[in-house]
Amino acid sequence: MNQGKYVFAQIVEFLPQRIFDRFVTKYDGNKYVKHFTCWNQLLCMVFGQLTNRDSLRDLIVAINAHSGKSYHLGFGKNVTLSNLAKANLKRNSKIFEEFAYHLIAIARKDKANDDFQIKGQVYAFDSTTIDLCLSVFWWAKFRKFKGGIKLHTLFDINTQIPAFVHITPASVNDMNALDTLFYETDAYYILDRGYVDYTRLYKITQHSATFVVRAKSNLKFNRMYSRKHDKSTGVKSDQIGKLSGFYVSKQYPEKLRRIKFYDQETDRTFVFLTNNFELTAEQVAFLYKNRWQVELFFKWIKQHLKIKAFWGTSENAVRIQVYSAIIAYCIVAIVGTKLKIERSTYEILQVLGISLMDKTPVRELFTNMNYNDIKEPFNNQLSLSLF
Repeated sequence: MNQGKYVFAQIVEFLPQRIFDRFVTKYDGNKYVKHFTCWNQLLCMVFGQLTNRDSLRDLIVAINAHSGKSYHLGFGKNVTLSNLAKANLKRNSKIFEEFAYHLIAIARKDKANDDFQIKGQVYAFDSTTIDLCLSVFWWAKFRKFKGGIKLHTLFDINTQIPAFVHITPASVNDMNALDTLFYETDAYYILDRGYVDYTRLYKITQHSATFVVRAKSNLKFNRMYSRKHDKSTGVKSDQIGKLSGFYVSKQYPEKLRRIKFYDQETDRTFVFLTNNFELTAEQVAFLYKNRWQVELFFKWIKQHLKIKAFWGTSENAVRIQVYSAIIAYCIVAIVGTKLKIERSTYEILQVLGISLMDKTPVRELFTNMNYNDIKEPFNNQLSLSLF
């Protein structure tokens, strides 16, 4: 079926164009457009992500090198530096944001499994800061002489897909980003101690969801009683009690569980707070250990997709590029699942990135190939005690 088609064209077939066109219509994306449509723009941006282009000019050079194939690749007739830059400046980034969330839903559904040790939806929430030059990205003021943006990400541990990405100036406090989340009943939310805000944590409890958060060093906790635990597992204490400060006890009036855990591999002791009284202490520690998967995702996407070297300076252009990176990540994951390619997302991206102009069926690219030289740079970390 895919004989004679370029690999990039085969990948594009996994993108639901009708859905994308709905978002384009919703936000008048193609208003007054004659040639270079939003769909052409999307494919150019995804091509740039998959080929790891360093700049907008670099992307245009790569596209023009294949100008005779532009129609078959879906780029349209006139792809120039000026019309792509203009499109990224003026077209509503919501088109790309909402399409990214549509692909996220598809990717999460396709990759859903029961392999994780704890059943149910397990999320890690964290942020990463991307530094920007304030004189160029004037809208992203962070400090006096420094600019930046933050990607606040809710990461689905089970599927390895980001469930939610919220972009803010870097000056926005991490705790404020919690207010953008919609909590799911019976889901698990793993948070670092930068998110310790008892009013917001109590909101998670009110939604009948579980949180696991690393406690701050100044925690004031009145122990009511202790639970039995096996010290050989690293659990040093497992206590039930309440917060004792005047204000915090009003912000979180119910019981909490405090677990002290010693990690032998790192020779460090951690204190966790959770509102879950059913899990074992070892399971709570295991949940927090998996919080680092969102950190690995940040490292992976910064290294392999372009969200640090931006192809435009306006806020709209930056947002379009970030969501294009998420779209590229999701489409690689979807291709891997749909074609039943037993390789990591990194390996699939590496192979696709150097094969986009081949006419080999995508599935055949991963048949009888030696992958010993392709190593997932962060894969080893996943098997360690990641606290």
